[in-house]
Amino acid sequence: MSTLAVQISLYPLRQEAIGPPIREALRVFRRHGLETRVGEMSSVIRGEEQAVFRAVQEAFHQAAGRGDTVMTATFSNACPESKSP
Repeated sequence: MSTLAVQISLYPLRQEAIGPPIREALRVFRRHGLETRVGEMSSVIRGEEQAVFRAVQEAFHQAAGRGDTVMTATFSNACPESKSP
């Protein structure tokens, strides 16, 4: 299997609070063992291909279960490995 990097953004729509679904998505990514770097407008997750796709699907389903949701994701198998600071 290959390693994938994904830049991902989650937009909960017409919900009372947007924080809970976003925080839950981050917990899903970490629970799947993915490296997770949180940014202001998006996060980058990295890991084994099948784990990435399972986590993205689970995170979307959980967010969509709370209400209308948009998720954008850019997948890459060509991003260099991240380096710890």
